Amino acid sequence: MAIAFGHTSQAQPIEVDVELALMVDASRSMSVGELQIQRRGYAAALTSDEVLGVILNSFTGRIAVTYVEWGGDGVNRVVLPWTLIDSKESAQEAADVLNGVIEWGLRRTSISGALLYAREEIENNNFEGLRKVIDISGDGPNNDGRPVVRTRDQIVENGIIINGLPLMTTDNTSPWGIIDLDIYYAICVIGGPGAFSIPVLTWEDFPLAVRRKLVLELAQAPGQSGFAGRSGMTDEGYDCMIGEKLRRERELLRSEP
Repeated sequence: MAIAFGHTSQAQPIEVDVELALMVDASRSMSVGELQIQRRGYAAALTSDEVLGVILNSFTGRIAVTYVEWGGDGVNRVVLPWTLIDSKESAQEAADVLNGVIEWGLRRTSISGALLYAREEIENNNFEGLRKVIDISGDGPNNDGRPVVRTRDQIVENGIIINGLPLMTTDNTSPWGIIDLDIYYAICVIGGPGAFSIPVLTWEDFPLAVRRKLVLELAQAPGQSGFAGRSGMTDEGYDCMIGEKLRRERELLRSEP
């Protein structure tokens, strides 16, 4: 049975293979239908034979997972509190929560705020993972809160891996989007040993991309690297403040008479 934990102290944290914070973009550019695709995709992945096989055959045979929808700086909506998955039944209970009522999106896009929230959640839950992973998805660059590179680097220094799922869907018409979001995630967002990102080009690809991503994340041995996808790129010559600049430009245009 799935067990959801708050942040009450325990004498002994529960050891798991992975503490996995699923940070999912719910900014205003996301429609209710797209939020539903994301939740359904993660629910299906967590209950798939591939993902369950990795979990149950891991060192401890269990993981801890939380699912949080994020928007602007400090705006986070917990959909699935920290939950222990150690069986098909507990995975299904987590999936049932994700398949619940879908709420409207949130304003702005603060990748840095989502990362900081995830770090705090990882550091203050009742689990102790052999690995600590933040899995962040989004359809645009950071445009609110702290600069994302500085935030990313501090979190990686804390021993947390950040993987990315840039959403480059063809039906995305957000004025805040950029055409090279996969490069942005690779250079500015992901970090840590073996960090990787898997771009999603169409919503039809989302369920498979999520399942593949979870298998890679959960099967990775501590310190392992070399996954498929963009990783290990440098920020030389790339503007990781592009989202903030786009926001300022649009605000200036709106203020002009």
